[in-house]
Amino acid sequence: MIRRHFIKLSALSAAALSATKGLAATPGTKPIVLSTWNFGLAANVEAWKVLSKGGRALDAVEAGAKVPEADPTETSVGYGGLPDRDGHVTLDACIMDENGNCGSVAFLEHIMHPISVARMVMEKTPHVMLVGDGALKFALDNGFKKIKLLTPSSEKAWKEWTKKAEYKPVVNIENHDTIGIIALDANGNLSGACTTSGMAYKMHGRVGDSPIIGAGLYVDNEIGAATSTGVGEEVIRIVGCHLVVELMRQGRTPEEACKEAVSRILKKNPEKAKTIQVGFLALNKNGDYGAYCLQKGFTFAVHDQSGNKLHDSKSNF
Repeated sequence: MIRRHFIKLSALSAAALSATKGLAATPGTKPIVLSTWNFGLAANVEAWKVLSKGGRALDAVEAGAKVPEADPTETSVGYGGLPDRDGHVTLDACIMDENGNCGSVAFLEHIMHPISVARMVMEKTPHVMLVGDGALKFALDNGFKKIKLLTPSSEKAWKEWTKKAEYKPVVNIENHDTIGIIALDANGNLSGACTTSGMAYKMHGRVGDSPIIGAGLYVDNEIGAATSTGVGEEVIRIVGCHLVVELMRQGRTPEEACKEAVSRILKKNPEKAKTIQVGFLALNKNGDYGAYCLQKGFTFAVHDQSGNKLHDSKSNF
């Protein structure tokens, strides 16, 4: 009798869980690509050229990430990025494919496309991350060209900043320092990329979450992918994107998983959380997506068969 009762309860529990998941689910779609912030629209266009032809998600996210990297008007990514307090533009990037392979560069100077260097680290070396002069040497040895990343407009802004040298990042201006891009291709495979010039006027040598696998980006082809933006130090403290993917593994929707990650940052330091921005963007294996952030203002772009659209993320404040 006890055994029959246990089996009955187990069956009811399984049925209830299945019903709950059914209610929570939304129709997924593929291929699909998501990118952080307004410049994600242009990134998505380039990524979609790959995805719409049945191409691999990895190729799509790299192609998309290269768009803001090469745009001199984007002061938080790549060429034209605002420098550190010593006047150096230093770049961080990482990439991850459907097989769990990953590559990363940090504190890299003089290279237009750090995302492509990160991919080369993944594909041509036994390592995950190269940094500083070593990353630069690796890039140059593999055909990348050395350029000046500090544009006249960014140099002018830096020189103006040095007059007072106050480090007070502004929410959703200097803090939207990253493009994260995640995609699901027609074959059902996920990949992601993340690239940035980091916080404007940061200390020389500072590295945020963007090149750190599990913090600024994480992909698990069985579950989903996530990327982050904002103050990287806070994302690192909770290993944010790995957390988001693990929460999806436990049954959370992408938005629910992002919200929980943001909540953990808020709980750790409620007062600080009121003055900074951190946002997460997630995509699951079914093509369902969601985002959540601390402060109102975080936007993300979604491109699927219906078109390329910009969305406002839900927020705590």
